[in-house]
Amino acid sequence: MTATWNVRAVLLDMDGTLLDTEKVYFESLIAALGSRGYTDGVVALGHAMVGLPGPDCERLLLDRYGEDFPLAAITRAFVARRDEFLKAGLPLKRGAVELLDALRAADCPTAIVTSSSRQTADQHLTLAGIRARFETILTRDDVVRGKPSPELHLLAASRLGVAPKVCVAVEDSNHGVAAAHAAGAITLMVPDIAPPTEESRARCAAVLPDLNAVLAMLRERGGLTRRGQ
Repeated sequence: MTATWNVRAVLLDMDGTLLDTEKVYFESLIAALGSRGYTDGVVALGHAMVGLPGPDCERLLLDRYGEDFPLAAITRAFVARRDEFLKAGLPLKRGAVELLDALRAADCPTAIVTSSSRQTADQHLTLAGIRARFETILTRDDVVRGKPSPELHLLAASRLGVAPKVCVAVEDSNHGVAAAHAAGAITLMVPDIAPPTEESRARCAAVLPDLNAVLAMLRERGGLTRRGQ
């Protein structure tokens, strides 16, 4: 028989998990680097950045290309291309609305746990039309160390008043999976840009194709039902 989980809360990553933004970031990075002639190894570098806070991504660029890398100029080009993409809107990932509706109907506490800044999180959740759904939002501004450190997930569980072991954490990146697992949460991965490593697969309770599958698993193994059922 499939073991059941004692789920008291759900911790949700933002970019690439709820919001379909990682491909925007990835394509914007590739374009910005290409505009300055940096083309070698950029795909692997972009994959390595998925799920990391901005300052860590900057360090990866400097480590890869040297301290004379034109970081400020590349950042400006990245932001310009990103904002151009986002003018068309900020789409949600498939199954996001259904998952959020089901969590609300079940009165299940939720939190956003993101490597983005507070300003970006508020802006992007607002653009996507789901900011009002979340009272608890933890960002890289709230901790000393972002993902893959478990600090964000531990803080989110504390804010919700539950132990990490009764939290389901949903992540799209290998760094996010490492963080959630280290915190002791039940970890589900819905890969986006970067494929799961074997280490990530071993850390996860399941690797799933989309958020609809996450909802189905929460109902099957986590006992997620509507209030009063």
